[in-house]
Amino acid sequence: MIWTWFDNITVTEIVLLSVLLAGWIYQMYFFLRFMRPFRANKEISEQCNLPGVSVIICAHNEADNLSNYLRAILLQDYPLYEVIVVDDGSMDMTRLVVERYHQTDDRVHCTFVPTDARVMSTKKLGITLAAKAAKYDYLLLTDADCVPASNQWIKKMVAPFIANPKTEIVLGYGAYFENKTILNRIIEYDTIFNAMHFLGCARSHRPYMGVGRNLAYKKEMFFRTGGFSDQMTTRSGDDDLLVNKVANRENTAVVTDAEAATWSVPKKTFVEWWMQKKRHLSVSNHYTLRSRLHLGWEPLTRGVFYVALVITLIVGGWLARAIAFVLWLLRLLIQAVCVNVQAHTWKHKGFSIGLILWDIVLPICNFAILSRRKNYTIQHW
Repeated sequence: MIWTWFDNITVTEIVLLSVLLAGWIYQMYFFLRFMRPFRANKEISEQCNLPGVSVIICAHNEADNLSNYLRAILLQDYPLYEVIVVDDGSMDMTRLVVERYHQTDDRVHCTFVPTDARVMSTKKLGITLAAKAAKYDYLLLTDADCVPASNQWIKKMVAPFIANPKTEIVLGYGAYFENKTILNRIIEYDTIFNAMHFLGCARSHRPYMGVGRNLAYKKEMFFRTGGFSDQMTTRSGDDDLLVNKVANRENTAVVTDAEAATWSVPKKTFVEWWMQKKRHLSVSNHYTLRSRLHLGWEPLTRGVFYVALVITLIVGGWLARAIAFVLWLLRLLIQAVCVNVQAHTWKHKGFSIGLILWDIVLPICNFAILSRRKNYTIQHW
């Protein structure tokens, strides 16, 4: 009976199902290897000697954000740290806000990027200046519009350095505040998916990027590897390009606890979000060849899977359609479980029907941005 069913499958359907199955196999491999939900990180023993940490924040016209969020960094449950705010050509009261904090808390320091600096990336120069001025050997970076999820942020981000002396880079999660808009849900899904990907790759000993909203590394490693000296011709990439250059299977760790995340304000309009994605994707051609191949293979197989799925559902017989539908359903189930379990772990709302839409739309957006990369004029960082 069953063999009689298969006798009715045409050559065209066999080809379509073969392509569909090939895409499905890689997608299953991708989700089960790189996108598995994360386990809790190990806690630091109370007997450990906690090293000094220099928190670095670059700020360009960030007076309001510093007024709102810097206090949370100064309330960290950590015995020895400083906060260095780099004023990158601000035209507002950024420096005055930092000076006011310094008057009441001598852990806060301010430095600035010279106004006559002739470099493509003033943010990279600012981080370099802050690293040189840092008193401590561990640098923890975040942005002025970010707030730590808890007062354990520094302690948890430093834990991998203590657990393994070989660790030189620690990658953390940077989330965005939620609101009730479609754009926010797109940003939320995009952020969670990308974070699961780059953190999952690092967990699998294939690190390729990090985010400057929540990133730590050893000062000695930064200067030993030349820092941004070979990246000053690109305005962006102060986080992912550095990690892509120096991270390897031995020196990179991830921290995925919700308490170790940072939260920041998302873009409010589609145009702002689109420009932000342009800026982030603009440096991807500077990644290593291995990273570029890895990043390209997943959306390619996803696209092949969906194209073969749609064609099969349109022109295939009932059996071919049934097989295609089952494969799509299995992929969707694995994807939904992985993404939603991790989303809840990171204190986000889950995704239902929107997950199907964003899974198709976001790769198309990325492709559109990358295809127009040559015409992209980068704005101030």
